[in-house]
Amino acid sequence: MESDYEPSRVATKSQQFIVLSGCSGGGKSSLLAELGRRGFATYEEPGRQVVKEQLLIGGDALPWGDVDLFLELTISRSIHHLVEAARGDRVAFFDRGIIDQVNGYPARGLPIPKHLASAVAQFRYRKTVFLVPPWQEIFANDAERKHNFEDSVAMYDSLVATYVRFGYEPVVIPKLDVSQRADFILEQL
Repeated sequence: MESDYEPSRVATKSQQFIVLSGCSGGGKSSLLAELGRRGFATYEEPGRQVVKEQLLIGGDALPWGDVDLFLELTISRSIHHLVEAARGDRVAFFDRGIIDQVNGYPARGLPIPKHLASAVAQFRYRKTVFLVPPWQEIFANDAERKHNFEDSVAMYDSLVATYVRFGYEPVVIPKLDVSQRADFILEQL
């Protein structure tokens, strides 16, 4: 039986893959939900998925545990999301992308491992990346987000630089209600 799991297919469809990134707690999940309600394919944040799974099984692949293993798992999950999206011909929105995870290395002053730099090169998204800016009024902690607002802002600055470093063009989404934010993105496309 032939598998339809073909990572190589991603390269031919990168223009239909749109990343929502930016400051943690800036409203990405709400925006992704709004785009889903409008009929677009959506993929939840890999980091939140991995944290939920690790907490459930008592694992240590967490941003506050084994960070390197956490990053490996989230990058693998991001690749899987891309391969899944490449099976179809629809525009798909991703709550964070591979760059978000590899940014965990430069943010800690470490080089990006070669195999993860290879993942960045092989698994591309549309060049335009939409960023939610820091927005303290809506920032909140929860079981998967334990860092504070100041840490989120510091990571945001590093993230923007990493996206630019890898050839992406960040577009900052204005601080508007979620419906207007979705309209903004769709107008840009």
